[in-house]
Amino acid sequence: MSTHTPVETYNDKVVRQFAVVTVIWGIIGMAVGVLIAAQLYWPDLFNGISWLSYGRLRPLHTNAVIFAFGGNAVFAASYYAVQRTSHVPLFLPKLAAFTFWGWQAAIVAAVLTLPLGITSGKEYAELEWPIDILIALVWVAYGVVFFGTVIKRRVKHIYVANWFFGAYIIAIALLHIFNSLAIPAGMWKSYPVYAGAVDAMVQWWYGHNAVGFFLTVNFLGMMYYFVPKQVGRPIYSYRLSIVHFWALIAVYMWAGPHHLQYTALPDWAQSLGMVFSLVLLAPSWGGAINGVMTLSGAWHKLRTDPVLKFMIVALSFYMIATFEGPMMSIKTVNSLSHYTDWTVGHVHAGALGWVAMISIGALYALFPRLYGTAGMYSTKWIDVHFWVHTIGVLLYAAAMWIAGVMQGLMWRASNADGTLTYTFAESVSATYPYYLIRMLGGVLVVAGMLLMAVNVWKTRQMNPNAELAPVPVPAPAHA
Repeated sequence: MSTHTPVETYNDKVVRQFAVVTVIWGIIGMAVGVLIAAQLYWPDLFNGISWLSYGRLRPLHTNAVIFAFGGNAVFAASYYAVQRTSHVPLFLPKLAAFTFWGWQAAIVAAVLTLPLGITSGKEYAELEWPIDILIALVWVAYGVVFFGTVIKRRVKHIYVANWFFGAYIIAIALLHIFNSLAIPAGMWKSYPVYAGAVDAMVQWWYGHNAVGFFLTVNFLGMMYYFVPKQVGRPIYSYRLSIVHFWALIAVYMWAGPHHLQYTALPDWAQSLGMVFSLVLLAPSWGGAINGVMTLSGAWHKLRTDPVLKFMIVALSFYMIATFEGPMMSIKTVNSLSHYTDWTVGHVHAGALGWVAMISIGALYALFPRLYGTAGMYSTKWIDVHFWVHTIGVLLYAAAMWIAGVMQGLMWRASNADGTLTYTFAESVSATYPYYLIRMLGGVLVVAGMLLMAVNVWKTRQMNPNAELAPVPVPAPAHA
């Protein structure tokens, strides 16, 4: 009788699935972004077609880029990293498979309902209650798989990336469930349990932490795993990473009211949001510097490794966005910037500069490992993608920053007799050239994603039997 025990292998099938759909949803979500950017320049582009109107496509764009592109990227990265840092396969693989199909079902439901005008009207939380319930179920399953894998780990230590991923899973569950509390009034209509200023307060507690946790903490987990891996050396300061983690977790939750300066929200709440936003600058930059300094002694690698370029420039954009955000929360600055395109520039410096670039870098690092190849099909194409994407983001953000400051100054300009110097229509007319530049920036970003898709496809063809060559789990060390 054979006593041979089967070799345990990592569950990379679900990681591969999440990684591939990340690229697909990235192209779709960003292409919709270009479409609505074009509508701002040519307002009559889809005149009379209700499901292609700006008001319906804009939430489709935000949901597709944040939850479809960003969400799938983090699922892939967290499932990959937690297995490698715990030296065990994923806990409950069938439940992990459910998180993949359940998440795609929620995204497809969003793609179908939002253009039809089925919406709760809440920023980043537009989906109606049946889809919200599905998201909650998938998220709880995600938590079970992730924390189950951490609990059964064969390594005593819990690597810091898993702290960030774990905090993100818990925080998003809390935010999503409480902000989505509503009373159904039919299959596709509901009313929130909150009203008035309380509804606004809860919405922006959710809304800013959707940025804080869905677009920051999780991608920092990605950074803490993939940057040291790509550089081939440990994180610059492990102690700083722990300080970074606890400072962010303690402070981020309180920053939401800065979206509601000069509103009906109590003044103390507005000031609280501003103060905590300013405090956030220190841990944010501490974490970014930790990532960048990991290259100490290895800066030469940037010349030959475009994947590393994506990751380091992503950290640079993270520093830009986390400096700009606290500055914009200051009431005097906010009085100029709010409701202008400056906010749009800020969001996209973070979303396209930080989130997209760290995700793209991580995916380029992942695909050769997932397909069992020596590297991507074309390193040159990665380099081209890097420059096309970077130029696209800079065009986009700079155009919106300039347009936003201009709008703010035009709206507050007044004549000697107290009347406004400019009409609102004049400010819109003055913004037109910047909308064209913004659209061109978006076109470049989408072009880069299309090049990435071809590169991934060609890499897959290099080893068509990749799925048949699973990666073994390291044997447990004996005392």
